[in-house]
Amino acid sequence: MNPASNLILVGPMGAGKSCIGRRLAERFGLRLVDADLEIERRTGAPIPTIFECEGESGFRARERATLAELLADDGMVLATGGGAVLDPQTREALRERGFVVHLHVTPDQQLQRLARDRSRPLLARPDREAVLHELARLREPLYAQVADLRFDTGCLTAAAATEQLARLLERHWQRSSTPIRTGTGQ
Repeated sequence: MNPASNLILVGPMGAGKSCIGRRLAERFGLRLVDADLEIERRTGAPIPTIFECEGESGFRARERATLAELLADDGMVLATGGGAVLDPQTREALRERGFVVHLHVTPDQQLQRLARDRSRPLLARPDREAVLHELARLREPLYAQVADLRFDTGCLTAAAATEQLARLLERHWQRSSTPIRTGTGQ
């Protein structure tokens, strides 16, 4: 059991991090922080525009910095972007600052969920299925590396997933009411 004041959701795009995160935040009396929305708020630009102007590396630098700041706080459900686990320092911070849940969905289920979504820069290509399979191949081991709990959302509605996950969290997540401070030398 990982006692933590933050609940952190990781997983691929379309797994339900934002939607389930919002419902879990309400259920547990925490605030929801959506990392992608926070990046957009801070830059004043949508993520596709950031990708267009700065490339993926520019976006990842912004994501890393934003997550470092966000993870210094307590008492939240943090919905990360699908690629947040790519950075080793971010992976370490995720593990140290929260109870991490990997929301899992297969590439085929992602294709169904994201069929009409044209806002994802990494999917702005004709070979969406191949891209999702490649992202899964690269990222699944990283999600597993940081996760305290893996939860499959693929065949569930957001409401059903939230209900089942909340019950699991009540058994597996020891919510810390006191802030967890790391690296302070105390």
